[in-house]
Amino acid sequence: MKKIFVLFFLLFFIVSCATPTVVNVIQPNDSELNCKELSQEIAEANKYADEAQAAKKADKPHNVGAILFFLPGLGFSMANIDEATKAANDRAIHLNKLKEKKDC
Repeated sequence: MKKIFVLFFLLFFIVSCATPTVVNVIQPNDSELNCKELSQEIAEANKYADEAQAAKKADKPHNVGAILFFLPGLGFSMANIDEATKAANDRAIHLNKLKEKKDC
């Protein structure tokens, strides 16, 4: 019984960390993308921003776990979420500028 409790606790602790995807704002082959590919990349960047904002909600398991077991972890999670959101938004802006240059 003790082993099960320890394994459950470790699993819950590991899952409690929020790690939204932080995208690179500028990628090496961005300038080679055509208009359709740029639109797809913008949609993907917006998806990452939405996922990051969804992770910010207090009812998410990683936030509940951080509040219950490791309160400073909540601060780190929120900082990571903000960084991921900013990077995704900056990427979308960068790609939109490329679309304007290519007259899409």
